[in-house]
Amino acid sequence: MAGADGQGDGYRYERGREKARDAARVETFSDGVFGVVLTVMAVELLQSGPAREGGRELPDALAHAWPSYLAFVITFAIAGQVWLAHHNLWRYVVRVDQMLLVLNLLVLLFIATIPFTADLLSDNLRGGATEQRLTAALYLGTVLGESLFVNLSWWWARRRGLLNPALDPRLARAVARRILLKPFLYLLAFAVVFVDPILSLCAYLLLVAFYLVGGPGDLRPSADRSAA
Repeated sequence: MAGADGQGDGYRYERGREKARDAARVETFSDGVFGVVLTVMAVELLQSGPAREGGRELPDALAHAWPSYLAFVITFAIAGQVWLAHHNLWRYVVRVDQMLLVLNLLVLLFIATIPFTADLLSDNLRGGATEQRLTAALYLGTVLGESLFVNLSWWWARRRGLLNPALDPRLARAVARRILLKPFLYLLAFAVVFVDPILSLCAYLLLVAFYLVGGPGDLRPSADRSAA
């Protein structure tokens, strides 16, 4: 029997119909998760600031709380860079299927874990070497997991034809190379923790700065003029 759109009833259950969903709801949901994570992180890391320090002068209280502030700055920078990368990648995604939705949820799973690992990090920066390395490993696991699933999401979107058909294949490959580099750089930053945990955290900040610089996908002025 034909449906209201003139197609057979089985038409809406065909595999090809799965790709008909656009990416707008995914981006909206993901942005909401990023916003909640950044808010929770601020509450978790800044709630034990100078206002809660009894018997201390303000300068001494500020100095005593430096691990919380350092963890907040580093984690906010990392989470912000991840949101920016997510935004830049998803501007090329025009359709979604079930697997891409699952992969994106796994990316968000690791993003949602950031406040927990950042809180552990701030609590153990003054601890012994074992505590510092363990919390650094947990922190690495969070950012590394996010990075791996971002790579899988991009690979799947390319493989299943979910990207904008007008996207230059050379640009798609350049984006893939850029995001593939990130897990290896995170591992390199983690290796520094065995030398100095604080230096390792600074290495994370350098990675954030590197990925904040315009990468593949940003039109150069000459290309922009020719497109116009």
